[in-house]
Amino acid sequence: MELYAIIIGKEAKAPLHYVDSVHAVAGKGLEGDRYFYGTGTFNKPQLDQKVREISILPYETLAECNARLESRLDFLDLRRNLIIKNFDYELLKDKEFTIGSASFKIVRTCPPCRYLSRLLDEDMMRGLKHIGGYRAKIIKSGTISRGDRLIYT
Repeated sequence: MELYAIIIGKEAKAPLHYVDSVHAVAGKGLEGDRYFYGTGTFNKPQLDQKVREISILPYETLAECNARLESRLDFLDLRRNLIIKNFDYELLKDKEFTIGSASFKIVRTCPPCRYLSRLLDEDMMRGLKHIGGYRAKIIKSGTISRGDRLIYT
């Protein structure tokens, strides 16, 4: 498994952008990202913020989503932070894993929401049904970079 892309954005609803590397901070998220600053769409007191540190999307998801919707969306449109090539949830389930010098643990799935459908004017509930990715917490702070291998024990 390999980190294909890192995507961040400073504010809710604002366009996101690719970066080559970023510092992942335990308990906060990715430096430069809206959830790191507490300005994400879902940074609301009634929602569990422990699952908002990062979002992960398997690389292969984009092609499946575009096929379902007959669209040409980009990873930026799907608004997930880390795009992982050859991602295998079964190998990572209930385990800590490392990317670069940071450690992570998946805490739940990241199903599509109506917000994303409204933002893109696409039926993302259908496009990402059962393939919306995962949410993870940062166990140990560190720097991650495009091309880093994902290591698990």
